[in-house]
This record gives sequence, structure tokens and C-alpha cells, in this order.
Amino acid sequence: MRVNAKPAPLLRMTTTTKRKRRLLPDQPISATPPAKPGLKRRWLFVILALTFLFVLMPFLFWQATWFGKPLNDTQLQKSLADREHPREIQHALAQLADRILSRDSDTRDSARPFYPQIVQIAQTGQDELRLTAAWVMGQDNSVADFHQELQLLVQDPNPMVRRNAALALVRFGDASGLAEIRSMLKPSAIGASVAGALDERLKPGDAINAGTLVGRIDGADRSRTELRSQIPGAIDHWLVADKIAVTAGQPVLLVDPSSDEIWEALRALYLIGEPQDLPAIEEFARGSGDLPPTVRRQAELTANVIRSREPH
Repeated sequence: MRVNAKPAPLLRMTTTTKRKRRLLPDQPISATPPAKPGLKRRWLFVILALTFLFVLMPFLFWQATWFGKPLNDTQLQKSLADREHPREIQHALAQLADRILSRDSDTRDSARPFYPQIVQIAQTGQDELRLTAAWVMGQDNSVADFHQELQLLVQDPNPMVRRNAALALVRFGDASGLAEIRSMLKPSAIGASVAGALDERLKPGDAINAGTLVGRIDGADRSRTELRSQIPGAIDHWLVADKIAVTAGQPVLLVDPSSDEIWEALRALYLIGEPQDLPAIEEFARGSGDLPPTVRRQAELTANVIRSREPH
């Protein structure tokens, strides 16, 4: 017996249903629920906290590196004895220099009890401390101990210590650092500290500071030794080609002096320069290179004064 199966009728939306559907608001089926008011407030606090940190961190860095913050005698004593934090000692030395240069006699006298510690730092401190101590000792040319110590520092292994000592000696009327001051007007060679293959990092014309990494030396035992400049300036040219083997002590790089170094040397030669210094000075007076106008003017003044000292 055959049963005639009929398909199920389609459901029809009644008029009542249609009317109800039209009353519903138009919105997506999977609409996102509105954000809670507390969530927006939380993000506002996060943004404000980040903004505060962006302002606070540079300020803290400035506080840690700025040497202008005044120190009382107790703080000076503590900072000068802090051998684990060289910047604390540098801060104290800079503050002592400010006292020495003060127009107030009481302030100047307050620096004198710390003079023995300045000499001790010049004798036993790290490179950056010895060069800072040399600069401070040059601020008071009435102290015999300072004069004696500077005469020793002008033979220091570090070129920046020697230069600061030579410049400071000029304030004592001492020209024993003249050779070092003359070298500040000329390119300086950087030597390899170990033997190996040279790996150049910078190119001619690049400006560098004291301590800048200029290259590396790759040893035969796969060791890598950093090659850093001890003086500021700009790379003149490499004396050895890249990847070429060098020996320990071999000059590999020539560095031109910075404008600040040239200016300081010219100021010193204004007082102790000799006629034989005129050719180098006159070259700067002509404005060679990209030197600022202040250097050219100082060179002109220095050359004129040296000529006036020549016997007629």
C-alpha cells in the first residue's frame, strides 16, 4: 500500500509577527556589549602613569649626571671617598672647582680643606678622575702641591690627562707642557692594543668622543678586542685596510683634533706660544676645514700676540 507523503508546509509569518518584528530596533545579531565605565577610567590612569614616567625618567637621569647640584661639606667628604661611584667623585670635584672660582672669599677658603684629597685622587684615581682633578688643580695656581702634581700628570699614559695637566700648568706660568699643547693641534694616531685582524667600525669623517668604539681586533684564538679612541675629534683616515693583520702597538687610525681641543690649545699658546708655532696657528686663522668662527678668531689673536713677543 502506497502512502502519499506530502512535504511539510512552510511556516508563514503572521501579520502579528511581522508587526512585532518591525517594532524591534535595527542592530547586529552579535552586537558588542557597551564598555564598562570603570574600564575607561582604568586606561586613563595607565596613560597618566606612563606620561608621568616619561617626564620623571629624564629628570632622574639629569639629576644623576648634572654636576651643578650644590653639596655641603659633609656631602663633599662622602662623595670624594666614594670610590665605587666615580661620578660622585667627579660631582664633588666640579663643586670644589666652583668654590675655588667663587668671588666670595669665604666660599673659596671652604675648598682648601679638601685640597689633599684632590691630590690623592690625581695620584690614584681612574682616568676620568685624574683628568678632572688636573682641571680642578689648575683653578688655584697658588698651591705648590698642585703645581708639583701637575708636572707629574703631564707625563700620564692617558692623553686627555696629559692635556688637562698641560693646560693647567699654563695658569702657573709653567710651559713644561708646551709639547703636549702643540700636539693638540695635530692629528693623533691610535694604535692596536693586541695583534690580530683589524675590523673597522667607523669611516673617515665620523665624529668621535673619548671612549668611542672605532673598531675591533680579531685574534687568532677567536677573541675580539675593542679598539676605542682616548681622544675626541674626527676620523681622518685608517692607516691599515680593513681585515688586514696588525701587530700590538701598530698605529692603525689617524684622528683629527676636535674644535674644542684646538680652541683650548690656541688659548694656551696665546700665553706660552713661540714663533715656531706660527705656521700651525696661521693655518687655523685662515679658517681651514669646518672649524667654527670662534676658533679662527682665537687663532688670529694668538698669532698676533706671538708676533708682538718677537724681538725686533
